[in-house]
This record gives sequence, C-alpha cells and structure tokens, in this order.
Amino acid sequence: MSYESRNRSGPVAGAGVGRHLLIVDDDDRIRELLKEYLAREGYRTTGAAHAAAARRLMELIEFDLVILDVMMPGETGLELTSWVRSKAQLSKTPVLLLTARGEASDRIDGLSRGADDYMSKPFDPKELALRIEAILRRTGGKPLTPREIRMGSVTFDMERLELSKDGVPLRLTEAEAQLLKTLAIHAHSPVERMDLSPDTADITGRAVDVQVTRLRRKLEADPKNPRYLQTVRGVGYMLAPD
Repeated sequence: MSYESRNRSGPVAGAGVGRHLLIVDDDDRIRELLKEYLAREGYRTTGAAHAAAARRLMELIEFDLVILDVMMPGETGLELTSWVRSKAQLSKTPVLLLTARGEASDRIDGLSRGADDYMSKPFDPKELALRIEAILRRTGGKPLTPREIRMGSVTFDMERLELSKDGVPLRLTEAEAQLLKTLAIHAHSPVERMDLSPDTADITGRAVDVQVTRLRRKLEADPKNPRYLQTVRGVGYMLAPD
C-alpha cells in the first residue's frame, strides 16, 4: 500500500492521542491524505504548504513532531530542518523527513542536519505511523495530559467530562464539554477556532465563540478578563490551567 491509500476503518485510540503533528508538503493532495490518515490514528494534525507557513506555525504552536517533505519549492525540507535545530525553543522537536529521493547521500544529509528519521516515497502509511510512534517513544515528547486539570477553584475531569467548583458540580452541555476537553488536551497551545468545531456547518466559528463565552462564566472569576480560557488573535483559543 502506498501513501495514497486511505484507512477507512474509522478513528482509533492509540499512541497519537494528545500529540500534535505538523505536516509540511507542497502537494495539497498528499498533505491532506497524511492529515486524514494520522488523524484516524489519534493524532491532531496541522498542515502547511511551504516552509514559510511552517515557520510561522512553529513560532506560535508547540508541536510534538514535524513531518517535512524534502523537495519543496523555495526553502527545502533540509533547509527547514537546519532552521528548526538552530532555534533553542524548537531544537528538541522531532523531525521526520519524507522524499522521493532515496539515495544514501540524501539520507545522510537529512540526518546530519538533525532529522530523527527519513522515509522515501511511496511508503506504507502504517509504517509511517509506527515510525512516528517510535520517534515519540525515543524522544519522550511532551507528557500526556493528566486526567484532571485545575483552574483556580475549578476542576475539569477529562475522562468523565465533569466540571466542578470547590467540589460542587457545574453543568456542562455536551458541546461545552467536548470543546473544553479539546482545549485541555492541548493545554498551553493555541487551537484553531474551526478545529474546535470540526462537525459544524458554521464556517464563521460563531458557535464556538458562543460556547467559549458560556464556559468563561463557569471558569473565570472575571469572564471579561479571562485568566484561563484565553483568546489567541488570528488563531482561536488557548486553555492555560494552573
């Protein structure tokens, strides 16, 4: 099976849960197929069509692993790998290179620039998932989100989807609970507005804004000046628990 094949078995709960991957490839079709497959493996995925977009994303969001296509117009994946390794805040972010060029010299060049692994196209998507899992095990990655998170006197149980204040239950709608869980999984990292409502037909994100306003009334001492559920201008929202 090549990277063009799709997994139609449905989402699974695996090693990807709680991990955020950046996929950088100038081929829109390949990039979207990779995002779809890895999302089914439990990963949260963000795509970028070129190195400049990837740089902006990496300066804003903390990713668990970056997948880079080597042969991109302009700045190549190899050059972007060197840039990642030159930045103190990104230097430990794992990098997996993808390329149609499988020569030993290319692999050596990629690894010498700091890549953690290297795969040649076409590839089996299951092997890609296993390689990603192996890299994350080897590098440690960020700790998985704990079962409970605290925001002052408020506690959110991510497994039970229950919110309480000083031990007293607070009512959550199903939509509010799912939104809060998504934000909690990616605590301290901005989440795009539309990623918070993937199944809605509201392309404006207005429904998410309404849910955030309601959640702030339950989470914040001063909802108009939120401490925990923050707005990230031009992106979406971020949860910053204690």
